[in-house]
Amino acid sequence: MARTYTTDVLVAGAGPVGLTAAGELRRHGVGCRIADRLPARLPFAKAVGIQPRTLEVWDRMGLVRDALDASVPMRGQLVYDNGAERVRIELVMPPEVPYGFAALPQYETERILEAFLGRFGTRIERSVELVSFTQDADGVTSVLRAADGTEEEVRSRYLIGCDGAHSIVRKGLGLTFEGGAFADGYMLADVEVDWDLPAGYGVRAMHRGADGAVDDVLVGIPLPGRGRYRMSMLVPPELSDAGRAPGGDRTSRTAGDGVAHGLESGRAPALPDIQAVLDRLSPRPVTASNMRWASVFRISHRIVDRYGDGRVFVAGDAAHIHPPTGAQGMNTGIQDAFNLAWKLALAVGGAARPGLLASYDAERRPVGEEVVGRTVRHAAEGVQADPEDPVTLLLREAQLLVTYRGSPIVDPPGDGSDGDAGDGSGADAGSGADGDAGAGAGAGSAGAGPRPGDRAPDCGGLTGPIAAYPQRLYDLLRERGHVLLLFGTGGPDGAAGFDALARTARARTGDRIEICAVLAADAPADGTTLPVHHDTAGEFARLYGVDHPTAFVVRPDGYLGARLCPPEPHRLASHLEAVFAPNGQDSASLSDLAGPAGP
Repeated sequence: MARTYTTDVLVAGAGPVGLTAAGELRRHGVGCRIADRLPARLPFAKAVGIQPRTLEVWDRMGLVRDALDASVPMRGQLVYDNGAERVRIELVMPPEVPYGFAALPQYETERILEAFLGRFGTRIERSVELVSFTQDADGVTSVLRAADGTEEEVRSRYLIGCDGAHSIVRKGLGLTFEGGAFADGYMLADVEVDWDLPAGYGVRAMHRGADGAVDDVLVGIPLPGRGRYRMSMLVPPELSDAGRAPGGDRTSRTAGDGVAHGLESGRAPALPDIQAVLDRLSPRPVTASNMRWASVFRISHRIVDRYGDGRVFVAGDAAHIHPPTGAQGMNTGIQDAFNLAWKLALAVGGAARPGLLASYDAERRPVGEEVVGRTVRHAAEGVQADPEDPVTLLLREAQLLVTYRGSPIVDPPGDGSDGDAGDGSGADAGSGADGDAGAGAGAGSAGAGPRPGDRAPDCGGLTGPIAAYPQRLYDLLRERGHVLLLFGTGGPDGAAGFDALARTARARTGDRIEICAVLAADAPADGTTLPVHHDTAGEFARLYGVDHPTAFVVRPDGYLGARLCPPEPHRLASHLEAVFAPNGQDSASLSDLAGPAGP
């Protein structure tokens, strides 16, 4: 007989990824515990870049305002080659994208996410380490060890390993972690500099030898504060043999597993070490001061063979590690957690269709593979080395081109869409990773609306019968789960049939979906009892590529599960059956949900 659960989900690791998973689970009403072996947040600005897509995630969760208040804008990057400016990259997003790039120290990101988690009465269990776990058909039994050596057995329905590059969860599942390591080490430092370069721009300064190869590099990312930057540069030989840090994962590179990744201890760089590199490579004479911290950093590139097994999953650095180029790592991990959390919430609530949890690996592992490959390439050659047009390159770096077309829980690309909305713009229907397919969806290209599996773009100019001001679509989606968006055109039957669709959606999901009608500017609202907003500026019709009545199912993670034109109840029900269990059905068995159990 199954033992009593002490929590629904146990999250191991309280970095940005673990905190996102726990916060999103609690937002969906799921019981959750989160444990971290460190006694407090680390005061290091390790991961600092925040992508526009991550800000959209935080918008949906309801915490983006706090993040914006604490961040500084990333306006672009200046690239220097042997002292001469070669490239100036402007990070200007298309007007339809609601957020730009930002810089925020990792400890501030963790503070904001921890405060969000606290809204639900959940706190981080500090100085508590996951040491082992076993799983069976009904749940997971984990052993947690406190700093004083006492141990506690925790019984949960699911376990998420967000415990970093040396993950106990990954090792316990027996997942492979194939890849390699960079031969060179790097120094990281948080310093103030007095150069006169424009504020808000990252700096990449390279030196090329006689053979044209890059043999020295400096990268500076602006941080909140006057003249403050996180600098990274090659480590000199005398600092390259740092040993293991006593803080363990998230502060050290070794844990007996051969994975050389992360901050090291040993002799930390001093301010003269940083100044020496600035003297060699800075495009302007500069003096560094007020160094807050510095460390040596080792870089590996690896990815697991699968993102989970049975009732146990990995996310973030536990699943994929790679160079910090373009700030892809933490942002990708946050989106791993966001994707997994809503699926676990349905499973815990007995509303998950068999196979729903398996879609986490199907959707997110191809993204991880693409990010690892791209960041390795960019670390060696720079972002500008990719042979893509500037808009596509920018959207890809912003993580707005990630698509789940071909996922087992979305309709196939093109299915249920009207014939005038485009051909998918060259998408690889089965890729699951990002591709040019998302350019129309992400940027809102005219005539090419998003397809099932694509990100649901934002738009403005939506007006209602009461509010005297226009709203964004993301205002309507914020802090919600699944949302059925029903678009109606002009004429006497603009909203006719919407109530029947709403009844189908509510019945098929056990009332776990919210419904909103978006009507063309001249469409009457008399045919429905649903909340109605008019597309006064025509932005919804343009960005979603619609001129006929169409139904969109927007998932909790902001991606489209379905696009139905015409929006017929039986087709809507068919899509929802791929996600939601029949009413009253308990959550599926272990083998149904996620394949065979692990060790």
